[in-house]
Amino acid sequence: MPRALLLENIDPVAVELLSSAGFEVESLRGALDEADLIAALDGVDVLGIRSKTQVTAEVLARRPQLAAVGAFCIGTNQIDLTAAAEAGVAVFNAPYSNTRSVVELAIAEIISLARRLTDRDRALHAGIWDKSATGSHEIRGRTLGIVGYGNIGSQLSVLAEALGMRVLFYDLEDKLALGNAESCGSLEELLERSETVSLHVDGRGGNAGLFGAEQFARMRPRSLFLNLSRGFVVDHEALRDHILSGHIAGAAVDVFPEEPKKQGDEFSSVLRGLPNVILTPHVGGSTQEAQYDIGRFVAGKLVDYSRTGTTTLSVNLPAVALHGSSVSRFALLHRNVPGVLARVDALVGEHGLNVDGQMLSTRGPFGYVVTDVNGALPADLLDQLRALPETVRLVTSHRRA
Repeated sequence: MPRALLLENIDPVAVELLSSAGFEVESLRGALDEADLIAALDGVDVLGIRSKTQVTAEVLARRPQLAAVGAFCIGTNQIDLTAAAEAGVAVFNAPYSNTRSVVELAIAEIISLARRLTDRDRALHAGIWDKSATGSHEIRGRTLGIVGYGNIGSQLSVLAEALGMRVLFYDLEDKLALGNAESCGSLEELLERSETVSLHVDGRGGNAGLFGAEQFARMRPRSLFLNLSRGFVVDHEALRDHILSGHIAGAAVDVFPEEPKKQGDEFSSVLRGLPNVILTPHVGGSTQEAQYDIGRFVAGKLVDYSRTGTTTLSVNLPAVALHGSSVSRFALLHRNVPGVLARVDALVGEHGLNVDGQMLSTRGPFGYVVTDVNGALPADLLDQLRALPETVRLVTSHRRA
């Protein structure tokens, strides 16, 4: 029976789906550090994590039996994707399942900051009745600048426009504007024209330190700032300085450069205690609906991979989905060099088997071929496929060959 380890309180639907597929599943609430993760992965075929557990090259090297990793979130920068591919470990994530939850939080925070609800709430809890319109604004007619126009940024664009906001966006890639949104030619242009700026960029290394003192200085006086993307994107010291100076009228931050590993750990930030600042503990996608959808989606990808070798939407391996049924199926991840497929098919033929279906795809230095044959797979055929100099990993059904 294959084994699965799920960390960081992944939704129970993932346990149900994996168990139904024949996995023995262990589920833990917290993240694990490198040493503890290596120990916990002994005999584990599939690992499920969220954003805090780091799957390093050392982890992958020490646990070669690991076949797949599911990131039950959007980001995958906590996983060494190159090392995973080199080890033949498929990685899947959930690029769409929690976009609505993040967008709804962003909308709620934009309204809260514009109305200074945090200050009003704090005053009333302190027993001070401060009924005033000073500093409170509608968002209708105001300009929202979205940095990063991907799945989340584009959906935010649609909802913000429905509420009457003018929408600008900036993205490194040429993206189709939705509704009446307008693309900006540069980040500087967006900052100078927007009254509220919301960051929705991905976790690539080049985005580290994207937003600092220079960018805050370019923003319009008394504008609002939100970051629901990645913690390392923003210089929090610079944000603090611009809030205290009054140049930034309010901010909402959901992600931080360093975050506690588990519930109840102390949270430290230079942004604590500032006026009209909303701090949330990385909960942009943490709604029950989103976590259920993420659990179902990623667990489904892990089950499909274990059963059929399907790598559709894998973030690090070539995408292959071979439909149909035969007596046997094997999947070979190999170095992307000429002649591999010919040698594979020759070996199959030498053992008296016929190829019923086959699909090959390549991605950078790797090729991935899934092959259906009309008979049982002889052990010596599997040994010969494994012995090919280009082979990275050979799998049959859910078991590593």
